[in-house]
Amino acid sequence: MRWDEMSGDGPAGTPGLFGTDAVTRTFDTPEFRGVTFHEVRARSLINRVPGASRMPFEWTVNPYRGCTHACVYCFARNTHRYLDLDTGAGFDSQVVVKVNAPELVRKELGSRRWGGQHIAMGTNVDCYQRAEGRYRLMPGILTALRDYANPFSILTKGTLILRDLDLLRSAAAVCDVGVSVSVGFTDEELWRTVEPGTPAPERRLDVVRTLVAHGIPCGVLMAPVIPFLSDSPAQLRTTVRAIAAAGASSVTPLALHLRPGAREWYLAWLAEHHPGLVQHYRALYADSAYAPTWYQRRVTRQVHELAAEYGMGPADRGAARRIERERRERETAPGRRPVEAAWDAAPEEGDGVQLTLL
Repeated sequence: MRWDEMSGDGPAGTPGLFGTDAVTRTFDTPEFRGVTFHEVRARSLINRVPGASRMPFEWTVNPYRGCTHACVYCFARNTHRYLDLDTGAGFDSQVVVKVNAPELVRKELGSRRWGGQHIAMGTNVDCYQRAEGRYRLMPGILTALRDYANPFSILTKGTLILRDLDLLRSAAAVCDVGVSVSVGFTDEELWRTVEPGTPAPERRLDVVRTLVAHGIPCGVLMAPVIPFLSDSPAQLRTTVRAIAAAGASSVTPLALHLRPGAREWYLAWLAEHHPGLVQHYRALYADSAYAPTWYQRRVTRQVHELAAEYGMGPADRGAARRIERERRERETAPGRRPVEAAWDAAPEEGDGVQLTLL
C-alpha cells in the first residue's frame, strides 16, 4: 500500500494542524482516496460526558474524530469546528486518529482513580469506520477492557466489528457487554445518498444476526427516523420487520435531530435531493435542533407497537394510549401549532416521500 507522509510542519514551514508530534497521511487506495488522516497521541482517552446526569452513559472512549461514513445528518459534525476544520466535507475527509489509544486506555483503566464505570463507545463517531481496518485500534482497547473486566457498550454502523467477535465473546464472559447496531431505515435509495460511506442496511442487519448467533445479544438503534423520507407507517413496518427478522433483542427509535454543523450540511443535501421539503423542515425544526415532542412520541409509539407485534418485547400500551389521547387533544385545540396542523396537508414530493405518520 503506497502512502504519503507529512510531518507536523506543513510544506511551507508553517506549524501543522496538531503540532510537531502529529503525522498526516494520505493513502493511495480506493477506499481512502481523498481522505487525510491526522495521527496524534492523545493525552487522555476515557472522557466524562458533559452533562452526564442527562445522558444514559457517563464515560466514553472515542479513538477517532471525523468519520468516513459521511452521514449527512451526523450530530458530531460540529466537533470538527473545535479543530478549525470544516463540518461538512472536512468532517468526512479529515479524520483524526488517536494512535496511542490502546496503550492509553489500558493505563487509565489501571489507575487507582478509575472506579470501573461503564464505558460507551461509538457515541460520537463510529469506532468501526473504515479507518479502523487500517489502524486496528479497537482490538487493543477491547483487550484492555476485558483484562480489567470493565463493562462497556458499542454502537456502530460498521460491519468491521465482526473482526473482533472473539474478543467480544471473551469480554462478555467476564463483564457486561452491550452491542447496538444503528439501522434507521432499509430504503436502499435513501441510504446511498444520506449515508454514502456506510455498509448497506442489510449488511448491518447481518451483523446483528451473526452476533446473536454467537451468543452476544444485540439491539438496534433505529436512528435516525427521517421526517418525510423514512417515517411512513409502511416504511416503519418494513424496517421493524427486518430488524426483528435479524434477531435483534430490542429496537429503539430516534427521530432525526439537527444540531449546528449538521443542520447546515443536511439542509444543503435536502435542497439538492428533495427541494420541495426544505420549507417543511424549516417549519418542523424552527424552534429546536430536535423534532417536536409530538412527532417523537408519534414515531416512538408506532415503532414500539410494531416491535411488540414482531415479538421484540411488549410495547407500553398505556403510554401509547396516553400519547394518542394527547395528540387528539392538541389537534382539536384552538392554539394548535401551524407546523403540526400542516403536516397532513403538506404536498408530496414524489414516490417514497411520506408526509404523515397516520
